[in-house]
Amino acid sequence: MRFTNLVRDENGWETRSTTTHFADDHVAIATEQVKTPTHSEPKPWTTVHRKAAVVIAPMTVEGKFVLIREERIPIRAAIWSMPAGQIDGGAEPDEKEIEETALRELREETGYELAPEGKLVPLGYFYTSPGFTDERCYFFLVRGVRRTGAYEDESIVECREFSAAEITRMIAGNEIRDANTLGICARMAARGLFSFHRPE
Repeated sequence: MRFTNLVRDENGWETRSTTTHFADDHVAIATEQVKTPTHSEPKPWTTVHRKAAVVIAPMTVEGKFVLIREERIPIRAAIWSMPAGQIDGGAEPDEKEIEETALRELREETGYELAPEGKLVPLGYFYTSPGFTDERCYFFLVRGVRRTGAYEDESIVECREFSAAEITRMIAGNEIRDANTLGICARMAARGLFSFHRPE
């Protein structure tokens, strides 16, 4: 089972065999025999296949970012992060599905929505842990959000607005430590949409 066909065998890559050990609606674990461009003999690799996801950087009209503090069972901790969520539907979501998921996750995880004058800014995608999983996350800056209700996700324990300077201090102090949030902050900074401030 594969949740995405974005990763394709071409340019010297060839999947010779796949043995699926476990699969449900969210994740599949498989051992594959893969021939790479630099090795003539296939290499065995166990891969976790996951649906594509979105990571959202919600920015208020005042220029603050909305972060959530969410309980994460694998690490037994509640940590601050940007909202995110998996894309339901087909193996290769189209642009409309991806954008709809971003706006839905924004609403469900924060209680904020895109204001009429707001804008959804796509920032490309990244692989969360390419030695372990084929999961990819699409980045969005959601510029111009406003609170319209309460967050719906039961694992979220807090939702607050932070300035770029506060987020910089949280990253420097290891208070923000998830790949999604670190990745989207780096992508926004590279595009001139986020400015890291020297911590005091």
